[in-house]
Amino acid sequence: MSTNFNPEWKLGTQCVHAGEGVDSDTKAIRRPIHMANSYSLPHDLGELIKSLSIEDTDHFNYTRELSPTPRFLEERLALLEGGEDCVVTASGMGAVAATLFTLLGAGDRLVASEICYTGTQKLAGFHLPRFGVLTTQVDTSDLDAVRAAVTPGTKLVFVETPGNPIVQISDIAAIANIAHDAGALLVVDATWSGLVTQKTLALGADVVIHSATKFINGHGDSLGGAVIGPKKLMTEIREYGIVHLGACASPFNAWLIMRGSVTLPLRMKQHCENGIRIAEFLESHPKVLSVRYPGLKSHPGHEVAKKQMNGYSGMLNFNLKADMMQHFEFLKRLNIITYAVSLGHDQSLIYYMPTDFFFADWGVMNDAQKAKYRAIMGEGIFRFSVGIEDAEDLIGDLSRALDAVP
Repeated sequence: MSTNFNPEWKLGTQCVHAGEGVDSDTKAIRRPIHMANSYSLPHDLGELIKSLSIEDTDHFNYTRELSPTPRFLEERLALLEGGEDCVVTASGMGAVAATLFTLLGAGDRLVASEICYTGTQKLAGFHLPRFGVLTTQVDTSDLDAVRAAVTPGTKLVFVETPGNPIVQISDIAAIANIAHDAGALLVVDATWSGLVTQKTLALGADVVIHSATKFINGHGDSLGGAVIGPKKLMTEIREYGIVHLGACASPFNAWLIMRGSVTLPLRMKQHCENGIRIAEFLESHPKVLSVRYPGLKSHPGHEVAKKQMNGYSGMLNFNLKADMMQHFEFLKRLNIITYAVSLGHDQSLIYYMPTDFFFADWGVMNDAQKAKYRAIMGEGIFRFSVGIEDAEDLIGDLSRALDAVP
């Protein structure tokens, strides 16, 4: 449907033009929002059968299956990621669930990142086993652990990199080889990469997932998810994961994400530049106990990140040489940086995660896993989504709050 796109254009140009075109009714140079939930059908039987096919993405009959505004976004994201097709969903977890429930069934073996977004971790470790999926959750930054877990009977390997909440880095190309040698598919949740800093499909993943709520939208005003990969798999996910499970995207949210994605390369450049400056500032501060940011040489995954990313995004975490309650006192003194969940917004967001609460929430971790991550997190960590404000202002805000820490 897109009328204005050249695959040789650079990323910034693609973000402006992919999926766009002149509206046929009004000649507006921006796509309108189509809020209808049903569409007039052809009276010709052959055309009707074609238009009702889930494989036909150029015709619409009911918005749960497909509608114009989400489809424009799908076209843009597929082109930006270098995939054949895309399915957008109501949320990032909608994208994860649609993918896993489509590709896995009773008796299938799944190997998944043990450290990842809590919703994904519980879906893989708690809910899928209820339906007979045999799940093994491992540290996917450890290639030996991945090799030991992936067997010839493994159907799917699911990796989140960079990984929430401790910015864990997994080697996509190496894991793709391990998965493919065993006859398994590799699915990667690359939300924290912000799409433009990591070309996940080019590194060997079969499918890439994004919570479009985050960096792709970038303005904190809508929810959405995206699954990108081969046309055949995307058709299956659209039917089983969206039509049958119902995680369809709202046209209005799709329009907001489409609008936000125009400035994605500009925003990601600023996120990356601010991220490294703030990580270096925090690492040098005497009241900071530890900092984890892939752009720092001290990060255990720095070399892998340098190899597979062209920027380190705006996500980091740190903790203080202080007890848990003093971490909350630090939060109270921040003026620019907002204490809130979510990430990838234009404004900087920070969220404190006490380790005991973290483990209680992530109930599927065993004792060995808890001990490993307690050593990393101490009593708790700040998950910091660095925004696009002026770096000097952000550093000043952090410095003033740190001055008040005993």
